[in-house]
Amino acid sequence: MKTPGTDHPITLTPTTRRWRAKYGGHVIADSDQAIVLQEASYPPVVYFPRQDVSMEYLHRTDHATHCPYKGDASYYTLQMDGHFAENGVWTYERPFPAVAAIEGMVAFYPNHVEVYAVDDAAVNPHHKDAPARTDVDDAVLHTDSGSGASQREHWAPNVEGPEEGGVR
Repeated sequence: MKTPGTDHPITLTPTTRRWRAKYGGHVIADSDQAIVLQEASYPPVVYFPRQDVSMEYLHRTDHATHCPYKGDASYYTLQMDGHFAENGVWTYERPFPAVAAIEGMVAFYPNHVEVYAVDDAAVNPHHKDAPARTDVDDAVLHTDSGSGASQREHWAPNVEGPEEGGVR
């Protein structure tokens, strides 16, 4: 086990923003409790708490790797809508003490999954910084979620139907 230091720094920063992970057009992780790990000169990695990840799309594999600074990583294959990202997700279930904050969290390979920060107030209408609801928000909630039904009860009609016999 190696300890991070000036020759190989590792920082763990709790996020101050909401982060999402999207695969195949579907949001599979959404969290305001993520942690950004910055290791040496590598690109930063966002780790998501499992409770904020759609784990039903992840399937454990036998693949494993070892990092002398973080410990042993286990992997998942992401499978959704007939597409899969083999070993596209990893986790450190028992990381070394220097990075204990990422224990049990998951991270996504950016070549498979889009990971991005979002404005919490824009996506969470109950957020303390959220602007007042707009007609656009209401329209979105009444659209088809893909199930064949609107996400909210239908609006009352704003026009009258044709009179008897089809002529008004």
